[in-house]
Amino acid sequence: MLFASGGFTVRLYDVEQQQIAGALESIRKEMMALEQVGALKGPLSVEGQLSLISGCPDLQAAAEGAMHIQECVPESLELKKKVFAQLDGIVGDGTVLSSSSSCLLPSHVFAGLAHVKQCIVAHPVNPPYYVPLVELVPHPETAPETVDRTHALMRRIGQCPVRILKEVDGFLGSRMYYSHTSKAWQATQDGILSPGDVDLVMSEGLGMRYAFIGPLETMHLNAEGMLSYCDRYGESMRRVLKTFGPVPEFSRATAEKVNQAMREKVPDDPEHLAARRRWRDGCLMRLAALKAQMPPQ
Repeated sequence: MLFASGGFTVRLYDVEQQQIAGALESIRKEMMALEQVGALKGPLSVEGQLSLISGCPDLQAAAEGAMHIQECVPESLELKKKVFAQLDGIVGDGTVLSSSSSCLLPSHVFAGLAHVKQCIVAHPVNPPYYVPLVELVPHPETAPETVDRTHALMRRIGQCPVRILKEVDGFLGSRMYYSHTSKAWQATQDGILSPGDVDLVMSEGLGMRYAFIGPLETMHLNAEGMLSYCDRYGESMRRVLKTFGPVPEFSRATAEKVNQAMREKVPDDPEHLAARRRWRDGCLMRLAALKAQMPPQ
Protein backbone atom coordinates (compact mmCIF):
# COMPACT_ATOMS: atom_id res chain seq x y z
CA MET A 1 0.00 0.00 0.00
CA LEU A 2 2.82 2.40 0.84
CA PHE A 3 4.73 1.74 -2.37
CA ALA A 4 1.54 2.08 -4.43
CA SER A 5 0.74 5.36 -2.67
CA GLY A 6 4.05 6.64 -4.03
CA GLY A 7 3.04 5.67 -7.56
CA PHE A 8 5.15 2.52 -7.84
CA THR A 9 4.05 -0.68 -9.54
CA VAL A 10 3.95 -3.49 -6.97
CA ARG A 11 3.96 -7.25 -7.48
CA LEU A 12 3.10 -9.48 -4.53
CA TYR A 13 4.58 -12.97 -4.41
CA ASP A 14 3.99 -15.77 -1.92
CA VAL A 15 4.40 -19.53 -2.06
CA GLU A 16 0.76 -19.82 -0.93
CA GLN A 17 -1.63 -18.52 -3.58
CA GLN A 18 -4.39 -17.91 -1.05
CA GLN A 19 -2.06 -15.51 0.78
CA ILE A 20 -1.83 -13.35 -2.35
CA ALA A 21 -5.59 -13.39 -2.93
CA GLY A 22 -6.25 -12.58 0.72
CA ALA A 23 -3.75 -9.74 0.69
CA LEU A 24 -5.25 -8.16 -2.43
CA GLU A 25 -8.73 -8.29 -0.93
CA SER A 26 -7.53 -6.87 2.39
CA ILE A 27 -5.72 -4.07 0.59
CA ARG A 28 -8.85 -3.19 -1.39
CA LYS A 29 -11.00 -3.01 1.75
CA GLU A 30 -8.40 -1.06 3.69
CA MET A 31 -7.90 1.50 0.94
CA MET A 32 -11.63 2.06 0.55
CA ALA A 33 -11.97 2.59 4.30
CA LEU A 34 -9.05 5.01 4.31
CA GLU A 35 -10.51 6.97 1.41
CA GLN A 36 -13.82 7.35 3.23
CA VAL A 37 -12.15 9.05 6.20
CA GLY A 38 -9.72 11.08 4.08
CA ALA A 39 -6.65 9.17 5.26
CA LEU A 40 -5.55 7.50 2.01
CA LYS A 41 -1.93 8.38 1.31
CA GLY A 42 -0.64 9.68 -2.00
CA PRO A 43 -2.21 11.68 -4.83
CA LEU A 44 -3.83 8.70 -6.59
CA SER A 45 -7.36 7.44 -5.99
CA VAL A 46 -8.15 4.00 -4.64
CA GLU A 47 -8.68 2.74 -8.17
CA GLY A 48 -5.40 4.27 -9.31
CA GLN A 49 -3.45 2.68 -6.49
CA LEU A 50 -5.14 -0.70 -6.80
CA SER A 51 -4.29 -0.76 -10.50
CA LEU A 52 -0.60 -0.66 -9.52
CA ILE A 53 -0.79 -3.75 -7.29
CA SER A 54 -1.00 -7.27 -8.61
CA GLY A 55 -0.29 -10.79 -7.44
CA CYS A 56 2.34 -12.93 -9.11
CA PRO A 57 2.56 -16.73 -8.71
CA ASP A 58 6.18 -16.98 -9.88
CA LEU A 59 9.15 -15.48 -8.01
CA GLN A 60 11.25 -14.87 -11.11
CA ALA A 61 8.36 -13.10 -12.86
CA ALA A 62 7.69 -11.03 -9.72
CA ALA A 63 11.32 -9.91 -9.52
CA GLU A 64 11.73 -9.15 -13.22
CA GLY A 65 12.62 -5.49 -13.74
CA ALA A 66 12.23 -4.64 -10.06
CA MET A 67 14.21 -1.71 -8.64
CA HIS A 68 13.50 -2.78 -5.04
CA ILE A 69 12.43 -6.09 -3.50
CA GLN A 70 11.06 -6.06 0.05
CA GLU A 71 11.11 -9.49 1.71
CA CYS A 72 8.44 -9.98 4.40
CA VAL A 73 8.61 -13.70 5.25
CA PRO A 74 8.50 -14.90 8.91
CA GLU A 75 11.45 -14.13 11.20
CA SER A 76 13.40 -17.31 10.45
CA LEU A 77 17.05 -16.99 9.48
CA GLU A 78 17.04 -20.17 7.42
CA LEU A 79 13.89 -19.15 5.54
CA LYS A 80 15.20 -15.67 4.82
CA LYS A 81 18.54 -17.05 3.62
CA LYS A 82 16.67 -19.44 1.33
CA VAL A 83 14.59 -16.62 -0.17
CA PHE A 84 17.60 -14.36 -0.75
CA ALA A 85 19.62 -17.20 -2.24
CA GLN A 86 16.81 -17.64 -4.78
CA LEU A 87 16.66 -13.90 -5.48
CA ASP A 88 20.44 -13.71 -5.78
CA GLY A 89 20.28 -16.01 -8.78
CA ILE A 90 17.49 -14.01 -10.42
CA VAL A 91 18.24 -10.30 -10.11
CA GLY A 92 20.80 -8.19 -11.90
CA ASP A 93 23.00 -5.41 -10.59
CA GLY A 94 20.28 -2.76 -10.44
CA THR A 95 17.93 -4.27 -7.85
CA VAL A 96 18.07 -3.55 -4.12
CA LEU A 97 17.41 -6.66 -2.04
CA SER A 98 15.81 -5.57 1.22
CA SER A 99 14.73 -7.56 4.27
CA SER A 100 12.03 -6.56 6.75
CA SER A 101 13.82 -8.47 9.53
CA SER A 102 13.30 -6.95 12.97
CA CYS A 103 16.56 -8.15 14.51
CA LEU A 104 18.41 -10.71 12.36
CA LEU A 105 21.86 -9.38 11.46
CA PRO A 106 22.45 -8.56 7.77
CA SER A 107 25.80 -10.37 7.92
CA HIS A 108 23.86 -13.55 8.69
CA VAL A 109 20.89 -13.01 6.36
CA PHE A 110 22.97 -12.04 3.30
CA ALA A 111 26.06 -14.20 3.90
CA GLY A 112 27.63 -15.54 0.72
CA LEU A 113 25.40 -13.70 -1.77
CA ALA A 114 26.91 -12.54 -5.05
CA HIS A 115 24.82 -9.33 -4.90
CA VAL A 116 25.66 -8.53 -1.27
CA LYS A 117 26.50 -4.92 -2.17
CA GLN A 118 22.83 -4.48 -3.08
CA CYS A 119 21.52 -5.99 0.18
CA ILE A 120 20.12 -4.12 3.16
CA VAL A 121 17.69 -4.57 6.03
CA ALA A 122 14.85 -2.03 5.90
CA HIS A 123 12.93 -2.83 9.07
CA PRO A 124 9.51 -1.14 9.27
CA VAL A 125 7.43 -0.74 12.44
CA ASN A 126 4.03 -2.43 12.66
CA PRO A 127 1.66 -1.13 11.32
CA PRO A 128 3.88 0.68 8.79
CA TYR A 129 1.05 2.56 7.10
CA TYR A 130 0.59 4.61 10.29
CA VAL A 131 4.02 4.30 11.97
CA PRO A 132 6.61 5.67 9.53
CA LEU A 133 9.92 4.62 11.11
CA VAL A 134 12.16 2.35 9.02
CA GLU A 135 15.53 1.14 10.32
CA LEU A 136 18.12 0.84 7.54
CA VAL A 137 20.82 -1.66 8.49
CA PRO A 138 23.56 -2.41 5.93
CA HIS A 139 25.65 -5.55 5.60
CA PRO A 140 29.34 -4.72 6.17
CA GLU A 141 29.78 -5.00 2.38
CA THR A 142 26.63 -3.09 1.40
CA ALA A 143 27.44 -0.30 -1.03
CA PRO A 144 26.79 3.25 0.27
CA GLU A 145 24.70 3.79 -2.87
CA THR A 146 22.34 1.01 -1.75
CA VAL A 147 21.77 2.75 1.57
CA ASP A 148 21.25 6.11 -0.13
CA ARG A 149 18.81 4.66 -2.67
CA THR A 150 16.78 2.90 0.01
CA HIS A 151 16.74 5.99 2.21
CA ALA A 152 15.47 8.12 -0.68
CA LEU A 153 12.83 5.52 -1.62
CA MET A 154 11.48 5.33 1.93
CA ARG A 155 11.32 9.11 2.15
CA ARG A 156 9.48 9.24 -1.18
CA ILE A 157 6.71 6.91 0.09
CA GLY A 158 6.29 8.94 3.28
CA GLN A 159 8.35 6.85 5.69
CA CYS A 160 10.96 8.11 8.15
CA PRO A 161 14.18 6.13 7.58
CA VAL A 162 17.06 6.12 10.07
CA ARG A 163 20.54 4.81 9.29
CA ILE A 164 21.93 2.21 11.69
CA LEU A 165 25.65 2.86 11.27
CA LYS A 166 26.87 -0.58 12.30
CA GLU A 167 25.39 -4.00 13.02
CA VAL A 168 24.05 -4.63 16.50
CA ASP A 169 21.78 -7.47 17.60
CA GLY A 170 18.16 -6.25 17.56
CA PHE A 171 19.13 -2.98 15.80
CA LEU A 172 17.86 -0.07 17.92
CA GLY A 173 14.06 -0.25 17.72
CA SER A 174 13.88 -3.80 19.07
CA ARG A 175 16.55 -3.11 21.68
CA MET A 176 14.60 -0.16 23.06
CA TYR A 177 11.31 -2.09 22.83
CA TYR A 178 12.79 -5.12 24.60
CA SER A 179 14.25 -2.85 27.27
CA HIS A 180 10.97 -1.29 28.37
CA THR A 181 9.10 -4.58 27.84
CA SER A 182 11.60 -6.27 30.16
CA LYS A 183 11.02 -3.69 32.91
CA ALA A 184 7.24 -3.90 32.43
CA TRP A 185 7.38 -7.68 32.74
CA GLN A 186 9.58 -7.50 35.81
CA ALA A 187 7.25 -5.01 37.52
CA THR A 188 4.37 -7.46 37.04
CA GLN A 189 6.47 -10.45 38.07
CA ASP A 190 7.64 -8.72 41.27
CA GLY A 191 4.15 -7.52 42.21
CA ILE A 192 5.02 -3.84 41.87
CA LEU A 193 2.06 -2.98 39.63
CA SER A 194 -0.82 -4.84 38.03
CA PRO A 195 -0.42 -5.59 34.29
CA GLY A 196 -3.05 -2.98 33.46
CA ASP A 197 -1.31 -0.26 35.47
CA VAL A 198 2.05 -1.19 33.98
CA ASP A 199 0.65 -0.43 30.52
CA LEU A 200 -0.83 2.85 31.78
CA VAL A 201 2.64 4.04 32.83
CA MET A 202 3.54 3.99 29.14
CA SER A 203 0.25 4.86 27.39
CA GLU A 204 -0.69 7.73 29.76
CA GLY A 205 2.83 8.75 30.73
CA LEU A 206 6.05 8.17 28.85
CA GLY A 207 4.32 7.36 25.57
CA MET A 208 2.58 10.74 25.50
CA ARG A 209 5.96 12.45 25.24
CA TYR A 210 7.58 9.82 23.05
CA ALA A 211 4.92 10.35 20.37
CA PHE A 212 6.65 13.65 19.63
CA ILE A 213 10.15 13.63 21.14
CA GLY A 214 12.62 10.88 21.99
CA PRO A 215 14.30 9.97 25.28
CA LEU A 216 17.42 12.08 24.69
CA GLU A 217 15.49 15.26 23.90
CA THR A 218 13.23 14.47 26.88
CA MET A 219 16.34 14.62 29.06
CA HIS A 220 17.45 17.84 27.39
CA LEU A 221 14.10 19.55 28.00
CA ASN A 222 13.58 18.24 31.54
CA ALA A 223 16.46 20.39 32.78
CA GLU A 224 18.41 23.37 31.50
CA GLY A 225 19.91 21.23 28.75
CA MET A 226 21.59 17.83 28.66
CA LEU A 227 24.59 18.71 30.82
CA SER A 228 22.29 20.15 33.46
CA TYR A 229 20.17 17.00 33.38
CA CYS A 230 23.17 14.71 33.81
CA ASP A 231 24.50 16.83 36.68
CA ARG A 232 21.08 16.84 38.36
CA TYR A 233 19.88 13.27 37.76
CA GLY A 234 22.92 11.24 36.73
CA GLU A 235 23.57 9.80 40.20
CA SER A 236 19.89 8.85 40.67
CA MET A 237 19.80 7.17 37.27
CA ARG A 238 22.90 5.11 38.04
CA ARG A 239 21.49 4.10 41.43
CA VAL A 240 18.16 2.93 39.98
CA LEU A 241 19.78 1.18 37.02
CA LYS A 242 21.90 -0.90 39.39
CA THR A 243 18.69 -2.35 40.89
CA PHE A 244 17.40 -3.71 37.59
CA GLY A 245 18.81 -7.17 38.17
CA PRO A 246 19.08 -9.95 35.57
CA VAL A 247 17.04 -10.21 32.38
CA PRO A 248 13.62 -11.77 33.18
CA GLU A 249 13.13 -15.39 32.14
CA PHE A 250 9.58 -14.62 30.90
CA SER A 251 8.38 -17.56 32.96
CA ARG A 252 5.14 -19.38 32.28
CA ALA A 253 3.73 -18.37 35.67
CA THR A 254 4.13 -14.66 34.95
CA ALA A 255 2.97 -15.15 31.36
CA GLU A 256 -0.29 -16.70 32.63
CA LYS A 257 -0.78 -13.83 35.07
CA VAL A 258 -0.26 -11.23 32.35
CA ASN A 259 -2.36 -13.23 29.89
CA GLN A 260 -5.30 -13.30 32.29
CA ALA A 261 -5.17 -9.52 32.68
CA MET A 262 -4.85 -8.98 28.94
CA ARG A 263 -7.76 -11.32 28.17
CA GLU A 264 -9.99 -9.41 30.59
CA LYS A 265 -9.32 -6.31 28.54
CA VAL A 266 -9.11 -7.91 25.08
CA PRO A 267 -10.23 -11.55 24.68
CA ASP A 268 -7.69 -13.44 22.58
CA ASP A 269 -10.07 -14.86 20.00
CA PRO A 270 -9.52 -13.70 16.38
CA GLU A 271 -12.61 -11.44 16.32
CA HIS A 272 -11.74 -9.45 19.43
CA LEU A 273 -8.05 -9.18 18.54
CA ALA A 274 -8.89 -7.94 15.03
CA ALA A 275 -11.31 -5.37 16.45
CA ARG A 276 -8.69 -4.10 18.90
CA ARG A 277 -6.10 -3.85 16.13
CA ARG A 278 -8.56 -1.77 14.09
CA TRP A 279 -9.05 0.48 17.10
CA ARG A 280 -5.26 0.78 17.51
CA ASP A 281 -4.79 1.59 13.84
CA GLY A 282 -7.53 4.21 14.00
CA CYS A 283 -5.79 5.87 16.95
CA LEU A 284 -2.47 5.81 15.12
CA MET A 285 -4.11 7.24 12.02
CA ARG A 286 -5.47 10.19 14.03
CA LEU A 287 -2.12 10.68 15.76
CA ALA A 288 -0.36 10.70 12.39
CA ALA A 289 -2.82 13.30 11.14
CA LEU A 290 -2.17 15.42 14.22
CA LYS A 291 1.59 15.17 13.82
CA ALA A 292 1.25 16.22 10.18
CA GLN A 293 -0.46 19.42 11.34
CA MET A 294 2.26 20.27 13.84
CA PRO A 295 4.67 23.11 12.96
CA PRO A 296 8.07 21.98 11.63
CA GLN A 297 10.55 20.93 14.28
